[in-house]
Amino acid sequence: MSMDETLQSLLEIGDEVVAAARAKGATVAEATIRQGSHLSTKIRLGAPELVEEAGSRALGMRVMVGRQVAVTYTSDLSARGRAQLVADAIELAQLSQEDEFAGPPDPSLLSRTEDHVDLDTYDPTMDAFGAEEALERAIAGEKAARDADARITNSEGATFTRASGGSALVTSGGFRGTSVGTYASLVVNPVADDEGGKKRSGYHWTARRHLAELEDAAAVGREAARRTLRKLGAAKIASEEMPVVFDPDAARSIVGLLAGCVNGGAIWRRSSYLLDRLGTAVASDLVTIVDDPLIPRAPGSRPYDGEGLLSRKNVVVEKGELRTYLMDSYAARKLSMESTASASRGASGGVGPSTTNFLLQPGELTPEQVRDVPRGLYVTEMMGFGFNAVTGDFSRGAAGFLIENGELTQPVAEVTISLDLDQMLKRIDAVGNDLDLRTSTASPTFRVSAMTVAGR
Repeated sequence: MSMDETLQSLLEIGDEVVAAARAKGATVAEATIRQGSHLSTKIRLGAPELVEEAGSRALGMRVMVGRQVAVTYTSDLSARGRAQLVADAIELAQLSQEDEFAGPPDPSLLSRTEDHVDLDTYDPTMDAFGAEEALERAIAGEKAARDADARITNSEGATFTRASGGSALVTSGGFRGTSVGTYASLVVNPVADDEGGKKRSGYHWTARRHLAELEDAAAVGREAARRTLRKLGAAKIASEEMPVVFDPDAARSIVGLLAGCVNGGAIWRRSSYLLDRLGTAVASDLVTIVDDPLIPRAPGSRPYDGEGLLSRKNVVVEKGELRTYLMDSYAARKLSMESTASASRGASGGVGPSTTNFLLQPGELTPEQVRDVPRGLYVTEMMGFGFNAVTGDFSRGAAGFLIENGELTQPVAEVTISLDLDQMLKRIDAVGNDLDLRTSTASPTFRVSAMTVAGR
């Protein structure tokens, strides 16, 4: 069955169950139907450890009887399974408590199929990419890492995965839409011997919507080896306050913390330090953060949101000023605001605000220029969960490299970096130009002018 035929069949299932729920007394009925396939392969020391391929179909519903809401889900898409799902949804809704803020979006806000942009998120060659080819790429990546240097003595393996699928959303408000997507990744994890019998593991990875855009497997392996070897001899440094530079992977983690704090659900629950901060400075004027679902081939791109509203770019932070929270219809009602078309709908049918492509916009400096300080810490990894979203307090274990006169010198491990997130973002004094959209939350290299680094 072609993808177009698959999407049409999903729409038909959605039409049927929405109509059935309405006939049984639902005031509002919404159905999301998904079908996809997934391949995961792993090798270690040149031998296959895992080959797993699976397909899935799922139907999730959200129904409302007045202001009473229920969410239900099934993987049984037979006629009997669909009928049971509808009956269960109605029964659950009738048993639930009323919620005065419950309700669908205004029908006038729903998007039309002809307005949906093709964001090129689907690679038709993905499904034909089989386990043998996936294993070959994983083997090539690991071999390149092991061959790069004699000090690479072991491996935690290499993993190649690919996924593809389509989904449909049908609502009683009149929305009907479909979307498709693919994604593939290769991760290589070599291990090197260090002094005192210690083992140092590192990794490098590539990921894209389209197979042809993945990095060469051998190049991924060589870079993984380089990143592993540069950790040899890592040690603590003396405690002090110094500039801290976050590489893109570590920086992405910081940006992700902010994403949780601008979520409309966190705001109405009063569980974010950014409560009542709209229109105020929350970062330095070098910081502009957008949530943009309209970037072609990007991991988080989509033509419409989880409630059927047309996707749009939201500028969350503009030159340091907080401009908006990210809201679905429910959060918008709770906050007496308007939806930002940020609804996300899970396979179970539940709806809540979420990000799409949440990005710290790149600056004009190269990564080398960003880390051009007399002395500082270049962070490549962070450990632990030391963040309080209510207060903004941040403290996490970190590893990376000492910066001396702009150069990366001694590898550093087992230190802790701390500063509340509000001050951290306000102290950003340099932003790099190396934004890479391997993940839907992403950031270039950036520098914080001063943080507490606790070592020995």
